[in-house]
Amino acid sequence: MNGYIILLAVSLYILVLLCISWFTGRKNTSNEAFFLGNRRSPWFIVAVGMVGSSLSGVSFVSVPGWIRSTDLTYMQMVFGFFFGYIVIAKVLLPLYYKLKLTSIYEYLNVRMGRNSYKTGASFFLLSKMLGAAARLYLVVLILQNYVFDQWHIPFVVTVVISILLVWLYTYRSGIRTIVWTDTIQALCLVAMLIVIIWQVKDKMNLDFAGMMRTITDSPHFRIFEFEDWNSKQHFVKQFFSGVFTSIVMTGLDQDMMQKNLSCRSLKDAQKNMYVYGFAFTPINFMFLCLGILLVTLASGMSIQLPDSGDDILPMFCASGILGQSVLIYFTIGIIAAAFSSADSALAALTTSFCVDILEIKEHEAEKAKRTRLAVHVMISVVFTIMILIFRALNDRSVIDAIYTIASYTYGPLLGLFVFGLFTKRHVRDKTVPFICILSPVVCFALGWLSTHFTSYRFGYELLMINGLLTLLGLLLCRKH
Repeated sequence: MNGYIILLAVSLYILVLLCISWFTGRKNTSNEAFFLGNRRSPWFIVAVGMVGSSLSGVSFVSVPGWIRSTDLTYMQMVFGFFFGYIVIAKVLLPLYYKLKLTSIYEYLNVRMGRNSYKTGASFFLLSKMLGAAARLYLVVLILQNYVFDQWHIPFVVTVVISILLVWLYTYRSGIRTIVWTDTIQALCLVAMLIVIIWQVKDKMNLDFAGMMRTITDSPHFRIFEFEDWNSKQHFVKQFFSGVFTSIVMTGLDQDMMQKNLSCRSLKDAQKNMYVYGFAFTPINFMFLCLGILLVTLASGMSIQLPDSGDDILPMFCASGILGQSVLIYFTIGIIAAAFSSADSALAALTTSFCVDILEIKEHEAEKAKRTRLAVHVMISVVFTIMILIFRALNDRSVIDAIYTIASYTYGPLLGLFVFGLFTKRHVRDKTVPFICILSPVVCFALGWLSTHFTSYRFGYELLMINGLLTLLGLLLCRKH
């Protein structure tokens, strides 16, 4: 019976998304609505929706599992995120609104030239396609293992249905629909997180004060690391990596900025960034606190935890330890997280490919709309194929490698935008693609040499080094 209740709950949830899509898109199917929501999105709705887009389904299951190996030190990076969001609001958003951009990479064309523009857009497309497909694969795999296998539904069917559903509620109006559906999904995600925490609290026979004492008394309640400089969790590495990660993965990412550009004004977009940045901190803290509670509960009940941290929360939810209803909450929460991440990625990839690669703004309106619809279908198909390839490889370490490769591609974007914003020089445009390819290669070599010949281990600071190498290359190849 529990399986049918899950199916009913998921069906009702998806029906709500489709109704929102119909309501927002019935009179707004133009490219302007798809790309920028007609620039009429309420800033507070965008702020809530961006929380859901940032917390992918992988975050929903992974962050609680990090407790076992890194305690609460991830919060050092989260604190850095907030300061990065301030930089975005004060530096990048005014530029984007001043130029009235549809794709943020159009700035590179204005400032540096066509080769720089195409290079920046191509790096985004590569990174977002790999990262978004990998995230969705892991979520679909978890849903398959813990939910849909009981109905003997093939993995390929689960994948196709998931992509089809995202396509159905985004193809009409894109961002105009997504800012509303992502708001619903973000609220569902947070609500499910709170409900699961409450269920764990009840299972441990604790009141609210007792739960807080359990969390703060845990040996995993360690936020700051100042002692071991070689550790990837050292405060300096984590904090400044958080600042730069938020700048590149939000401020230089068409996926996240597209929602901001749909706001009515620059002031609204800035308010959105401040509220979003403020809300992001306590939500991540709650995910980590859930991890402490699960590890403590497992210890008290002598439960053997899975080897992978990613499997800790799904195991508790699917095993019945927390009650039969928790699997329903978990399923809705992870679908909300996955869909809110996948739908905005699909819209952003469609927008960037249409505007940056095909330059469809040059076309007449009806032809441009047909092109956008075709690209939207094409990217959905590519998503499906990539997920099935990941399944065939059947190795999560491959996905970890893909995440690493994808993160490297943001370094050249960081270098390109820093050069454009903070220097007045002009670069030899033809050299830019070679510089942007060489910088990640050098970073990879540095990481390999450090791992094999020193005790130092590079963490997320490679992003900053990657951006610095790109900037130096651009300075060396500047026009005199």
